[in-house]
Amino acid sequence: MENIVKKKKKTPATIIHSMSEERIKELSPLQQKLKYEFHNISFLNNALTHKSFANESKDKKLYMEDNERLEFLGDAILGYIITDFLMEKFPNYSEGMLSKLRAHVVSENILAPIASNNDLGNYILLGKGEENSGGRLKKSILANCFEALIAGIYLDRGLEAVRKFVIQNVKPFIEEANKKDFIPDFKTLVQEYSQGKLNCTPIYRVTGQNGLDHEKIFEVKLIINNKTFGFGEGRSKKDAEQKAAYEALKNLKFKGLTL
Repeated sequence: MENIVKKKKKTPATIIHSMSEERIKELSPLQQKLKYEFHNISFLNNALTHKSFANESKDKKLYMEDNERLEFLGDAILGYIITDFLMEKFPNYSEGMLSKLRAHVVSENILAPIASNNDLGNYILLGKGEENSGGRLKKSILANCFEALIAGIYLDRGLEAVRKFVIQNVKPFIEEANKKDFIPDFKTLVQEYSQGKLNCTPIYRVTGQNGLDHEKIFEVKLIINNKTFGFGEGRSKKDAEQKAAYEALKNLKFKGLTL
């Protein structure tokens, strides 16, 4: 992608449309909030133009392009930047773990709050129907606008500028997800591996229980294809199974495993 994105790009003529001085002034505080000043502010305006507004403009015989094409481009750029960042930040994570974390980070549930944090909702151009139905607060619209904004910055100044913008906005959510929400599911990894590579289903067997009822410790062993690959202990069967699965993955020399 590096070779592709570094090529000189022509500004799409369809994106450039007339903007009133009032709208240009209106977008000034947003650029300050974004900590990014556009060379061509039409990219920002286009990123904030919802299809409902563009359709109403056509009815008035005015031309306004909606942000769906920018959203399409921004989605691809976002995926590339996040993938590159995760590969560098988490060198020991497996492909499955990286995919899980990336999917979480680029989801509506993350992108919409980022858009809200940057006040995008206050500047979106919406049609009357979408405005009346609370479109400024809809996760899908906010997330799509943020992806379109990413494309706008990329077209305005290139990859390095948009990479900086994306990382400064997304990095806190990556760190939070990695600390709290992103917990590797070793049982799932074992199941995927054993079914995909060994054509069998892993079996977890409780081999012992120690301690008082309120302090019980469970002992579990993991059997794959009639062979024991891991043992685990925990205060619950689920915890013991996860630890047995982790040990099994180490014994199977699972690439990128980290705890």
